Amino acid sequence: MSFDPHPLLIWFQKLPNGGYLLGAIPVWFIIAGGLALLVLSVSAVSVFVTHRGAGGKLFLRELSGCISDVLSLSPRRIGALAKLTFLEAYRRKALAVFVVFALLFMFAGWFMGDSKEITNDQVKVYISFVLRAISWLVLPVVLVLSCFGIPEDIRLRSLHTVVTKPARRLEIVLGRVIGFSLIGTVVLLVMSSVGYIWIVRQIPKTAKDQGLLSCRVPVYGSLTFLDRAGTPADKGINTGDLWEFRSYIEGATAARAIWTFKNMDASALDSEGNLHLENQFTAFRSYKGDMKRQLLFDFKFINPEKPIAPNQPLTFTTDARQVNEFRGVTDKINRKLGREGDEKTYDLIDDFVMKDGSLIVEVSCIDREQYLGMARPDLFVRRPDQPFYIGYAKAVLGIELLLILVTIMSVTASTFLKGPIAAVLTSCLLMLGGEDSHNFMDELVFGKFKGGGFLESIYRIITHMNPTTDLPDNPAFVGMRFFDAGLTNFLWLCKQVIPRLQYFNMSDYVSNGFDVPWDASVVPSILVTLGYLVPCVLLGYFALRIRELESK
Repeated sequence: MSFDPHPLLIWFQKLPNGGYLLGAIPVWFIIAGGLALLVLSVSAVSVFVTHRGAGGKLFLRELSGCISDVLSLSPRRIGALAKLTFLEAYRRKALAVFVVFALLFMFAGWFMGDSKEITNDQVKVYISFVLRAISWLVLPVVLVLSCFGIPEDIRLRSLHTVVTKPARRLEIVLGRVIGFSLIGTVVLLVMSSVGYIWIVRQIPKTAKDQGLLSCRVPVYGSLTFLDRAGTPADKGINTGDLWEFRSYIEGATAARAIWTFKNMDASALDSEGNLHLENQFTAFRSYKGDMKRQLLFDFKFINPEKPIAPNQPLTFTTDARQVNEFRGVTDKINRKLGREGDEKTYDLIDDFVMKDGSLIVEVSCIDREQYLGMARPDLFVRRPDQPFYIGYAKAVLGIELLLILVTIMSVTASTFLKGPIAAVLTSCLLMLGGEDSHNFMDELVFGKFKGGGFLESIYRIITHMNPTTDLPDNPAFVGMRFFDAGLTNFLWLCKQVIPRLQYFNMSDYVSNGFDVPWDASVVPSILVTLGYLVPCVLLGYFALRIRELESK
């Protein structure tokens, strides 16, 4: 489990300094409104320059015509165009992809190992194979159909018979988007149903009884550290690992890892009244010792709101537990906390869950001169599991939303480009929308790379200047940095326009046995799809409105 899901900030968040951090929806309105204002301004200037005195009347007429088209949308005409698009895609043998899909599943079992003795890793391979096969077969088909639909109609002049009818160009774009989305949805539903049956049949009942085909519901918390002296810290010790995802705490010292879980109540317990804490801690040994013996750690529950003495909050420390260095372990903590012989016992919910619903769990390493490594998602509260089909359905929903997004972008590109060029443009946007591309753009925009911007980097390369050396303080370099800042702001705008596709990939959650979180994946995917629907459809509408349809 190397992923670290964070909920999407939708509206805004108040910062400690009194300011506000804008969320996804305000940023969308700012960017979409700014681009719309820019387009209207450029259009108005071009009309005034071309037509001079009559430019104002012409601009207002065109603008009123666009508003009239938007307000006069007919669901009946859109439905008819969508049905026509669906039938055209069917006649073009779009459903032939089922043949390839069937061949994959006919022979997939030959390469998946023995299904009688199945492991957790094999279950992960089965689920990943099904979801990736579905997405890799459906998305290219929809992309090709959407990119070549309108250009082919213009080439064959079949679109001319449509625009001469009462159908408006905005309805044509919406009909195409809905029609191609429907044909892709039909293919997706059939494939996902067959894939689910295949997964269930491939995994034996004994493996299901062991919980290998699970859908865990994790509750992640926030993580802070105490160093070996007990001083608060943001991170633990770096033991030399190049991947700084995990930090380490030193054993037999005051070093601690502290998790704070929100919204905790009795619903987090199972039917027997146990709290499930699942961890995947790692160990770093400063000396070998007994390699057959695992490192030891313990949990400590803390409630600062119930002090038992001045500056001494209510605490309870569990028995020592062993670290499983290679696979996650679930510890069951009974609601009634206490040991044999103790005069006083505690209730986990009533005594340690604070008024705001927070539960503080402190982890310490017991072995001296050994180190325990952890990251934020390495410890979570495991709520009662959901059925596997719920997580699987959410992963299929992610593919469906990505299918709709690809259809929207492809149809929009096909309104002003020929089919092959529209396919290349859409493919490039999909590649740039990957997680690695967005992380690279984030590092450029926020200045995490040393050496400055475009011009500054060229100057440092030519003069062999070290990236950590400051530039001379003169007007030429001030202008250079001002130009680089403008390019950085433009890159930030491009980063916002390029879709972030990492939300749509929900197969990693399901294949690792987790439920797909609504706030970190499903809701962001829906918002991204809706966020591109309005501007792309309007862009396609204006492109068809000003395009000469006689041009092939």
